[in-house]
Amino acid sequence: MNARRLRTSLRGWGGVGAMAVVCALAAVFALLLPVTQNREDGGTGVDGQGVARGEQARAEECVDPEDQSLAPDSGPQDGATVQKIKQDGYLTVGVDQNSYRFGYRDPNSTSKTATLEGFDIDLVHAIADEILGKKDAEVRFKAIPTSERIPAIQDGKVDMVVRTMTINCDRLEDVAFSSPYFETGQQVLAPKKSDVTGYDKSLAGKRICTAKGSTAFDALTAGKQDGRLVASADFEKRTVPNQLDCLVRLQLGEVDAVVTDGALAASQAAQDPTVQLKGEPFTDEYYGVAMKKDATDLIRRVNQILVDYRKADWQKSYDTWLAGTLGKGDGPPAVQYK
Repeated sequence: MNARRLRTSLRGWGGVGAMAVVCALAAVFALLLPVTQNREDGGTGVDGQGVARGEQARAEECVDPEDQSLAPDSGPQDGATVQKIKQDGYLTVGVDQNSYRFGYRDPNSTSKTATLEGFDIDLVHAIADEILGKKDAEVRFKAIPTSERIPAIQDGKVDMVVRTMTINCDRLEDVAFSSPYFETGQQVLAPKKSDVTGYDKSLAGKRICTAKGSTAFDALTAGKQDGRLVASADFEKRTVPNQLDCLVRLQLGEVDAVVTDGALAASQAAQDPTVQLKGEPFTDEYYGVAMKKDATDLIRRVNQILVDYRKADWQKSYDTWLAGTLGKGDGPPAVQYK
């Protein structure tokens, strides 16, 4: 598969002053907040079901994890999972509240509630509207740390997670994913004045921050094992609950570099003009909507919604939230199903 390389031309966002407000907001992890927002109607008219027709691939059978989701289904009836969501009258979704441009509370907002917004949040609302069959359907957001995404799904605390969550083979053992809705790759973030040049020998002896339970940590671990990461790079004991915490540690001088998804790194660089992306992405990764493995009707339904969302609203959301930090972009990723 072809990697879509991220553009690194960035715009400032109020610098460290605005960042301090975001960091204060980031302290609140336990959130259950019903939110209704007005948005342009991007309805797809899907009124169907997802029939239980299989399972997500096991890790040992997994080659291209982004191609392992179940095919869309817009049949005439809803399965048990979708029926329950409709009976509840709302969709419960695990999200981030401090990933600038993906899922965050704008500290400059004039709203007293500082409503969640961003690229992932747009997708959540599109899914909720279609499943519940009305515009501005109720969504109950739960802000969860990176490491709690899978437990929140398995324990039934949320119906799904839409939180810049990379599809990979290990995670397919524990949860199911939709087809991919975004492509990115791991990348290095460091101060502009730093001698770090990317995922290379310049990381020797450097303190590297990653989020606990993230694919960045897995990539660095694999790099240590196969020799791609210089042996003296220090990251094992420098994990944090949420990726934004890495930026704070970088600003405080507690670490020398951050490794995270390039899209998130670009957003963090937009928050603080003293840091920048270093080098090129060194992995190819895809974000998906995570759900329970046995919720096959919901998986198929979400995939049907994504078919229409990519055609009608994906680019509009990208242009609104991400084009300023990532450039024009190449559109949504190509999709194949299991």
